Amino acid sequence: MKKISFLVSAFLILLAGCKNKSTADLQDHDHEDVYLQLVAYSEDFELFAEAEPFAAGKPSTILAHFTSLSDFKPLEESSITVSLITGTKGVRQTIEKPIKPGIYVFRLTPAVAGKARIVFGIKNPKGEFQVTVPGIFVYGDSHDALHTAEDQIIEDPNAISFTKEQSWKFDFATDFPAYDFFGQVIRTVAQVVPAQSDEIIVSAKASGKVIFTDQFLLDGQQVHTGQNLLRISGSEMADNNFQVRFEEARNNFTRTKAEYERSVSLAEERIISEKDLLQAKNEYENTRVVYENLLRNFEPDGQTVKSPSEGFVGQVFVKSGDYVEAGQALLRLNLNKMLILRATVRQKFLSDLPGAVSANVRGMHDGEVYTISPLGKDNFSYGKVVDPDNFLVPVSIVAGNDLNLLPGSLTEIFLKTLSREKAISVPNTALLEEQGNHYVFVQLTPELFEKREIRVSATDGIRTKVSHGLAATDRIVTRGPIWIKLSQSSGALDPHAGHVH
Repeated sequence: MKKISFLVSAFLILLAGCKNKSTADLQDHDHEDVYLQLVAYSEDFELFAEAEPFAAGKPSTILAHFTSLSDFKPLEESSITVSLITGTKGVRQTIEKPIKPGIYVFRLTPAVAGKARIVFGIKNPKGEFQVTVPGIFVYGDSHDALHTAEDQIIEDPNAISFTKEQSWKFDFATDFPAYDFFGQVIRTVAQVVPAQSDEIIVSAKASGKVIFTDQFLLDGQQVHTGQNLLRISGSEMADNNFQVRFEEARNNFTRTKAEYERSVSLAEERIISEKDLLQAKNEYENTRVVYENLLRNFEPDGQTVKSPSEGFVGQVFVKSGDYVEAGQALLRLNLNKMLILRATVRQKFLSDLPGAVSANVRGMHDGEVYTISPLGKDNFSYGKVVDPDNFLVPVSIVAGNDLNLLPGSLTEIFLKTLSREKAISVPNTALLEEQGNHYVFVQLTPELFEKREIRVSATDGIRTKVSHGLAATDRIVTRGPIWIKLSQSSGALDPHAGHVH
């Protein structure tokens, strides 16, 4: 019995020894996979690097990802020099081109231990730039370096991995929330109409029958200054025939001109009086004005109606063959330069309207948001009385047509008012909504993100005010959060997927 007990005890001791040995071996293996994560930003670039912990006299590999902040795409066509500086001593290496777009691999051997910094010098056709990583420490031996790096690893079981190589493929960006004044936002819908000065009514200058110059004259058709639009012919009219009037005016002009020239000669010889000369001149000038007016605006067989300006045809009021009277409206031209946005708001916002400083306008046909700023007496007005039909307050905004809005369409308006309090806000492109709850992705590292629920309040069509759940120091995904969500749905990813160490 004692022998069996001894054998069991020996087996358990052996098993424990094997287990301890396996754990130690596993820890040594884990240390080999420990990397420092280096993150730094300049005005132009984001750096995310994974580096073997730094120990004096031991080579360390640095796998660096460089992203251009202008478009969050990989840096290309650049020569990069990395310098590891400890005190007054340093080592450096220059890489002329990446192993992949945006990815550079360096290998440095620190000379001495101590506090250090890493400086990446970037040189490309656009200029020379620097990205600095402070707070680096070079240890005296590899064991201390590995243990310290292991303690600095950011771990979150709920975090989602999204590598730089993945983010470069999509419309993606990160930034800090804004912390600024965010006042009352009045949201409403407006109708887009042309400004009164932006419409021209083209009228007939003579009576006659309408003849279109082209086969069609359509609503919305672009026209140019001086372009022939249609003709008005009176040649077939028995009464008020324009051709008869034109010939009569030309004959009168020819006759009075000859009489005036003859009177000038007679007056020089003192055959006629000064009074007779002035009377001949007066008749000549009157007939000349009539004839030149008809000659300038009409042709012998009618009036050619031309476009007085650049624009487009808003509406045609006549058909080919219609008879029109002089002064009758033929068509409406829209110059398409200025627009008026007409809206109504509830009476409770009447006291807020004097404080309106700008407006965001979102077209319903394309979803694009445009800003009108500032609002003032020249481009913004609101009714001082309530509309008796709907008991709402009318509001009008004048805007240039660079907003790409169509007259007659509807658009969404966000009137922004002044505020004395600052608040955190995020771009609307940063928000995800699930069953009425709102979320953003907070960056833990440029490749690791936390999904965080937030509470939101007002929105101005571009940004949304956050009332809870986010700090101004939290860097978030501002563009393309849906790709991280899809990455999460597809399953957990290796945080080093696609990396080369």
